[in-house]
Amino acid sequence: MARILIIDDERAIRNTLKEVLEFEGYEVETAENGKTGLEMSQKNKYDLIYSDVKMPEMDGLEFLEAVETDCPVIMISGHGDIATAVNAIKKGAWDFVEKPLDLNHLLQMTKNAIEHKHLDEQLQRKTEEVNSLKRKVAAKNQMIGESAAIKKVRDIIDKVAQTEARVMITGENGTGKEVVARLLHEKSTRANGPMVEVNCAAIPSELIESELFGHMKGSFTGAVKDRAGKFEQADGGTLFLDEIGDLSLAAQAKVLRALQENEITRVGSDKTTKVNVRVLAATNKDLPAEIEKGNFREDLFHRLNVIPVHVPALHERLEDIPLLVEYFTEQICGEQGIKSKTFSPEAIKELQKREWRGNIRELRNVVERLIILSGDTITETEVQAFA
Repeated sequence: MARILIIDDERAIRNTLKEVLEFEGYEVETAENGKTGLEMSQKNKYDLIYSDVKMPEMDGLEFLEAVETDCPVIMISGHGDIATAVNAIKKGAWDFVEKPLDLNHLLQMTKNAIEHKHLDEQLQRKTEEVNSLKRKVAAKNQMIGESAAIKKVRDIIDKVAQTEARVMITGENGTGKEVVARLLHEKSTRANGPMVEVNCAAIPSELIESELFGHMKGSFTGAVKDRAGKFEQADGGTLFLDEIGDLSLAAQAKVLRALQENEITRVGSDKTTKVNVRVLAATNKDLPAEIEKGNFREDLFHRLNVIPVHVPALHERLEDIPLLVEYFTEQICGEQGIKSKTFSPEAIKELQKREWRGNIRELRNVVERLIILSGDTITETEVQAFA
């Protein structure tokens, strides 16, 4: 139920407005002057305030300048006070209503003002949610570390991101190739456009062309409607082809044509569609060796490998483990709602002795396991027992 405050020195107007608005289902409180109304607004939360312009002790303009509220304030003005009421709007009042009061007009204005406030609140909540999500995404898309190897990757990202150059990201599984791709997109001129990710290894070979280029209704069994592919979905943004080394030769040929012509053809169609996409690719395979075996097209490799970025394995940057552990600990404790924990120096040294075949992904899993199973300060013994 919306709550309304009426401030007016005329008892008849206060009582009439209170009666009419309460009849419409609003909760109404009244004050006989601006000073009392200000005190009430400081103690209570209102959805709408009506304030007379001319009042003793504190008039409507003085009230408007003193009040701290996010709810609409509507001024009630006599015939000679209209100029003052208009001036009040310039100072932040939502609107004004003239005496004698037109109750139908007043009720409509009340409804509009309260709906406006609720829409503003919803928009603010949505904005806060979006900003929160952006902060969470940004927190996940960080390259943690100060080793020479990771600084080199960061430097390449900074130099390349603002260009349209295609980038081939290589490295073992779990090293953070996806993070590199997202940072390239976030720092690019396409950051406000979509970033579409495709895991080429996770899509069956018979569906990969439809997934990338889309299809027309009836073009194959199960194609019940027209569907845009990933190239079209990424138009104006970035397309990230992860595990590009697992793409079939037939699909490779179509990707090559899309890169050459900046256009695609949906499965089952003879019509081409122009696309404006920056393509990033990643693989854990040795593509030159795959080319020698006949598994990967050399011309496609050269199209994609304009800027090569190699993401180092964790065993190549063991000096970054303390920073990574600190970062993951803060992140995981926050996600799990666990009191903040620390790793002893001996525990960190023990972690630096490991091989980390699963790289960053494996390290994060181990840190999470230790946080859940260990005490406030994680020791060398606990690392040996649980890692």
